[in-house]
Amino acid sequence: MLQRIFGIIGWIGTALVFGAIAVRFFRPEWDQYAVYAAWAGLACVVLYTLGQWREIIAYFKGRNARYGAIAGVSVIVVVAILAIVNYLSQERFNKRWDLTANQQYSLSEQSVKLLRNLDAPVTFRVFDQNEALDRYRPRLAEYEYQSNQVSAEYIDMDQQPGQAKQANVDTYGTILIQYKDRTERVNSDAEQDLTNGLIKVITGTQSKVYFVQGHGEKDTADTERNGYSTINDALAKSNYAVEKLVLAQQKDVPADASVVIIGGLRSDLLSQETDMLRRYLQKGGHLLVLLDPPAPQGGPTPNVEGLLKEWSVDAGNNVVIDASGVGQIFGGDASVPVAATYGMHPITERFNLLTAYPLARSVAPTASATEGRVAQTIIETSARSWAETDLKASGEVALNPEAGDKPGPVSIGVVVTAPAATDTPAPTPAANTQGEQPPKPEARLAVVGDSDFAANFALGIQGNRDLFLNMVNWLAQQENLIAIRPKQADDRRITLTAESSRWIMLMSIFIIPAAVFATGVYTWWRRR
Repeated sequence: MLQRIFGIIGWIGTALVFGAIAVRFFRPEWDQYAVYAAWAGLACVVLYTLGQWREIIAYFKGRNARYGAIAGVSVIVVVAILAIVNYLSQERFNKRWDLTANQQYSLSEQSVKLLRNLDAPVTFRVFDQNEALDRYRPRLAEYEYQSNQVSAEYIDMDQQPGQAKQANVDTYGTILIQYKDRTERVNSDAEQDLTNGLIKVITGTQSKVYFVQGHGEKDTADTERNGYSTINDALAKSNYAVEKLVLAQQKDVPADASVVIIGGLRSDLLSQETDMLRRYLQKGGHLLVLLDPPAPQGGPTPNVEGLLKEWSVDAGNNVVIDASGVGQIFGGDASVPVAATYGMHPITERFNLLTAYPLARSVAPTASATEGRVAQTIIETSARSWAETDLKASGEVALNPEAGDKPGPVSIGVVVTAPAATDTPAPTPAANTQGEQPPKPEARLAVVGDSDFAANFALGIQGNRDLFLNMVNWLAQQENLIAIRPKQADDRRITLTAESSRWIMLMSIFIIPAAVFATGVYTWWRRR
């Protein structure tokens, strides 16, 4: 009687399991009930199996049962291996190795950092022709893989013109990035453009960067070798509005200035201009000073250097010489010091790239802090460098501590932070990339003993561009954007002359096939 009851339970369990499978295929809206049925069926089958324990033990005592058990275990192992391989092959467990020089098929540190800090869904909507949509999928799949907040939609403009019209899109290859109630348009699937578009749509507002003019500073519109046009474009792509600022024509630094940059002045600031910057810093402003060594064509800069000393920064009257020879890698000489050592600071956190500074001066913290403003070194040259004080020396120079030369490592970059004055209205920092409230205003100053490291000719050097943008992001209190940015793919095409092309044709059509044929004939002759 008991065996009959167990048999009925077993059949009921089997029916429940098969019923749950049928519901999954034919009635997916009943999925919740299917789950309950599957668990109930499994319980019935287990109960039936336990009720047949005597028969199971008796069966496994026979020889055939042992052979069958071995075969069964083998099948289970094979099925388990296949299941594990299938599970690991799912998208979230994919692993690829990018062997390209610039890692152009992997997302940069900045993109990954930005995606993993998302606090709301982001949708990439791609509008193009059906046959062109597939080229966007690999790149956007990387964005989806890094964050479950990211999704992508692919819309054929020819088959779905209504959606294109509703989105006001009339150009093939347009990507709409949607975040909360904001939208940004991008017309490229390059990582740099996608990430910059993502930054713009998340921040929602533009921070304004002013470059001081009127004293021989670098020009952001200058496309020549020493100009700043390239860094101007990089700032624009990072959602900064860039403008020029002639302090002599102003009563005060504009209130909307997120960062003010002095890039390589040749003559000193006027005393009233220095007072403007002094007031700007006291009320929580952000200033970046790129100060070159004293030059014969320029003049002394006591006003600027005096302002820096008030903020515990000492600009040396020297030129940094680097005898390590590393500068030759970048086509320079001993007057191009190279830095590979950086202080512990948000600007240089996880920063492991070389930076080079054509014709730099030392910039170091003062011996004692001024009014509680403590300067911190973030950039140092190698131990085989020194600060040369003999600016009129020609030919070969050598370290001479007795003449005032300072042995390396030499500090060429410092930062200072101080609370904003409470009795003056402070400029309002922009919201960060997570849309949070702006951080508490505070004065921030960064000083580098060279302005050429951000010029057009030097931005191709490994870390120069990233370091400059990291400084601007830190000054603007946009620490979430500090990271290593996407790199442009190198042009690695091979240019062949007519003679080289002819030799390649002869090798592939005649010489290599002839060598293979001759080897075959020789092998046949030896065997004969």
